[in-house]
Amino acid sequence: MGTNEAETQCCLGRGRGGGARGDAGCGTRAAEGAGEKAAGVVDHGEAILAALTRAGDRADEIGSAQVEMTTELGMGGAPIAMDGTYSWGDGYAYDVQMDTKASQMQTLQDDPTIRTLFVDGAYYYDVDPQPSGPLAGKEWMKVDASAMLGEQGAQALSGSSGSPTASLKGLKYADDVDDLGTETVEGKHTTHYQATIDQSRMGRFKDALGDESGILGSVTGGVNSISVDIWVGDDDLPVRILQTMGAMKVTIDFEKFGATTEVKAPPAAQTGDLTEAIKEAGAAQ
Repeated sequence: MGTNEAETQCCLGRGRGGGARGDAGCGTRAAEGAGEKAAGVVDHGEAILAALTRAGDRADEIGSAQVEMTTELGMGGAPIAMDGTYSWGDGYAYDVQMDTKASQMQTLQDDPTIRTLFVDGAYYYDVDPQPSGPLAGKEWMKVDASAMLGEQGAQALSGSSGSPTASLKGLKYADDVDDLGTETVEGKHTTHYQATIDQSRMGRFKDALGDESGILGSVTGGVNSISVDIWVGDDDLPVRILQTMGAMKVTIDFEKFGATTEVKAPPAAQTGDLTEAIKEAGAAQ
């Protein structure tokens, strides 16, 4: 007779001896079993969080990566694809090529992709010089992060908080974590983990999603939780991260870690600043 069968018989028939002693034995054995199961669940969750912490720490140590990112806004439009380098060791920055049409920048750039920088808290878009207005004769359009994310969201991007691996740090606050087994991703052997962070535990991540005064906040429609899937390679580095935030999904594939060049802002003389115009347009809407 197996252990579970024996305990069932004990509870139903109170064992051979019957009576109170049988009841007590059944209760003790059931409590011990429940305690062992609970301890196993805790140990399993701690092991997952330890693996994810290692992945986050390793990524932080390296500080940069070649990344492919796809953002689905959940509004029926084409996903926005970005491909380039991200760095977060000395502050969050990136230098990427972005799909022009999907990002609705085709009125400012004829090429199918538009080079986009994020550095020193501002976005820079490599546009075609315009015949008039603030972009007349300018090679770059500047938009401060506060116009896109709101003031709180912009502040949340300071340091490395906006890096592609920043979500790994928040997983220690996750309500639920799970190991979904091994998978091959981008030709690499990985372990697939999944976690959920609810609104009360988001901390700065809630700010980074953009408050209601920012464009991103209005797009997401408010986020009550973040679901994060992470595929970690045998070298303890993330291979893919999928973040689901309301209707929006962001998939990040890490092609290579390290050895990226420094991201620098374009010369001011070649830049037209549209920050205030975009803030005013957002306020009018």
